[in-house]
Amino acid sequence: MARPWEADPGARPLRRLGRSPRDLGNTNNVRGCPDIWELDNGDIAVIGRDLTDHYTGLLPSDAAVDDDERLVVIPRNVLVSAKADIPDA
Repeated sequence: MARPWEADPGARPLRRLGRSPRDLGNTNNVRGCPDIWELDNGDIAVIGRDLTDHYTGLLPSDAAVDDDERLVVIPRNVLVSAKADIPDA
């Protein structure tokens, strides 16, 4: 059965949503940069810590992580800083 949405691996990062990880103090400039990016097809890419194994059993019954999906966690300040860049509709 086909899914209603599939990620397009041909899409490319277009613009960062919010401030950079350095501006937010979320990176040591060596490893790890939690971030949110709009892709050129309008989809959103999120860079965060993979906590799929931890949260999969804790999700409500109407939420699921498929085998080809990962649940990532980002700092709250990353999403808050991106709010102004995210359209209302």
